[in-house]
Amino acid sequence: MKVLFVDGTIIGSKTGAVLETVRSYIDGTGCGYELELIRFADYDHQFVDGRPFDQYNDDMKKLVRKFEEADAYIIATPIFQGSIPGVLKNAFDMLHPHAMRYKPVSIVANGGTFQHHLVVENQLKPILDYFRCMVTPNYVYTHTSHFDNENNIIDVDVQERLQELARVFIQYAEMSRHLSKDALDQD
Repeated sequence: MKVLFVDGTIIGSKTGAVLETVRSYIDGTGCGYELELIRFADYDHQFVDGRPFDQYNDDMKKLVRKFEEADAYIIATPIFQGSIPGVLKNAFDMLHPHAMRYKPVSIVANGGTFQHHLVVENQLKPILDYFRCMVTPNYVYTHTSHFDNENNIIDVDVQERLQELARVFIQYAEMSRHLSKDALDQD
């Protein structure tokens, strides 16, 4: 099982720190999954504007291949101005509607206010539902106060919730092994 850890922003480091924590928890279970981390900051993004796929740069094509080849995802996003970053939405806009179909996804997010956790419910989950992903029910939202000055997670409750997220994610990943990813609708 190939799990893609997606750091869905091009700035900041808290999102990546949360993602690395989840990655260590999943790796620590001994599940044997192939874990790959991609940082959007490492890619040359182009605005998705409807042009044919072959007209996008190599980084955009590589990003799409990474999503298509993965069997499951952990998506990490900061919340900016009450929304997911444009670069994350732009990446979703590049994907074919069947690219993530019936694949497990867990979500971690972070922001500067406690109220912004609802962005996961109101924006990110509907996008993942459109792709027909198997979204785990226990996303984790972190706040600036959950980190020390080196971006280590210092809140014990957050650490426990991330461990639980990893445990549930593995259960979803195992369930998905026997679920056909073929689309019944061919549109």
